[in-house]
Amino acid sequence: MDGASTLAVVKLLAPQIPSLSFAALQHTIGLSATSSKWDLRTTVTVQVLRNIMDARGRKRVPPLGEVQGRSMMDAGIKGQMWVAKATMPANDEANGVQDVVCQAVDELSEGIEGGVKYTRPGVKDIEVEWTGYRSNASASEPLPNVSEEEKYKRLMQDPARTSETTVLYLHGGAYYLCDPATHRSFTVRLAQESKGRVCSVRYRLAPQTAFPGQLIDSLLVYLSLMYPPEGAIHEAVPAEKIVFAGDSAGGHLSFCLLQLLLQLHRSSDGVPVVKFHGRDVHVPLPAGASANSGWLDIARAMPSIARNARWDYLPFADHSSTIPYPKEAGVWPTDPPRGDLFCDLSALDHPLVALLLADWTNAPPLWMNTGEEMLTDEDVLVATRAAQAGVTVHFEQYEAMPHCFGLLIQTLPQSNRMMKSWGEWLRRVVAEPATLKTNGTWVPAPYKSKAGEKQIDVLRMESVGIEEATRLIRQAKKERIAGYGDGTALPKPTL
Repeated sequence: MDGASTLAVVKLLAPQIPSLSFAALQHTIGLSATSSKWDLRTTVTVQVLRNIMDARGRKRVPPLGEVQGRSMMDAGIKGQMWVAKATMPANDEANGVQDVVCQAVDELSEGIEGGVKYTRPGVKDIEVEWTGYRSNASASEPLPNVSEEEKYKRLMQDPARTSETTVLYLHGGAYYLCDPATHRSFTVRLAQESKGRVCSVRYRLAPQTAFPGQLIDSLLVYLSLMYPPEGAIHEAVPAEKIVFAGDSAGGHLSFCLLQLLLQLHRSSDGVPVVKFHGRDVHVPLPAGASANSGWLDIARAMPSIARNARWDYLPFADHSSTIPYPKEAGVWPTDPPRGDLFCDLSALDHPLVALLLADWTNAPPLWMNTGEEMLTDEDVLVATRAAQAGVTVHFEQYEAMPHCFGLLIQTLPQSNRMMKSWGEWLRRVVAEPATLKTNGTWVPAPYKSKAGEKQIDVLRMESVGIEEATRLIRQAKKERIAGYGDGTALPKPTL
């Protein structure tokens, strides 16, 4: 960590010392509600995150661009990871990616009261980072000073890569934060555990780009993997070797991309065709899709938002009020204005936004995990509905664990268990798909061994019913629209 990064950390943590000390004391003497389930490190980490995300009482609310910039800091590349940077070109004039995405959005908007508003964001070049595990490197060893093509070649030749699995990874961060650079320790672990490689996508962030811009970017990368543009450093990857993956909002985008492909298949005779770099190409389904603590309901309308708050750090959902963030040219407000950072409020119950309402029929295998977090209800409902539709679903729930615990507290035994499970599934869904079966596991806290685990019937998990979920999402949408008023107040990030 350089001097500037260290100073930024000090500035962030110094005001939090009183609350952190109190939380640590409460934990140590066993007076906190989480003392029996969490270790001290988890207690302090969650308290830090709560302090960061709670804007109440702040003298200064920083501009969104400033918050966004802080979350995208690149700590550099060193140690046991290969990273090769590349660009997937748009070639907009010979590219039908935006057209097929918008057509699918329009088709799935039928029946939504008042219709759905969105802006066509165009198609842009998208940067990616190819990530792999680097054998025989020390913890502080930098990447060799060679071209990106040579780094990619060495990644492909590394003895740790024995699987054909290619993970198309979409990072989390509520759609307006983070970057592939912030997730490298996580994606390299996925590459290691899957024995494959990861293609991490630098998709356009909100609020600068709204739905369905991120979906357009993801489809562009998926097609580029299968049909490499001229000058690409990778060779063509068959769809059956590609698996979608993501955490939080990236889990949403992973499943959203899969739903887009399912809709293209529903509306086509046979395998759908898209114009890509001047030629017609087929768009098959991937080997599978996965979501770690997936944020699958942008409206945040499910009961677990309140019920599981003691185990989590995410802010509460307030459907009626907004916080006026400072206006910034090129960041916010947008043109036309909208009431959510990610999408127009009219889209909150659209099946590509509210994935709880989507149809999972004919989907490839899914892997999902959740903590005992504020988003648990939506994860459980999607897993159950997919399994009931005949999809092979691997589902894991971790008692008392907060949102994205495996990414934020990587030293926990639960995090290690989850990463090994995810990586093994990523390998098997490509190499041994016929061996996968629908199954679920409940993992206790504190976690010591598999002896305490319990099996879950994914088909019959206790969850919010689809009718009630639909009602809650539409009620939240109604309240958000009423709270937004004339659009002059700027919206509060929902995560």
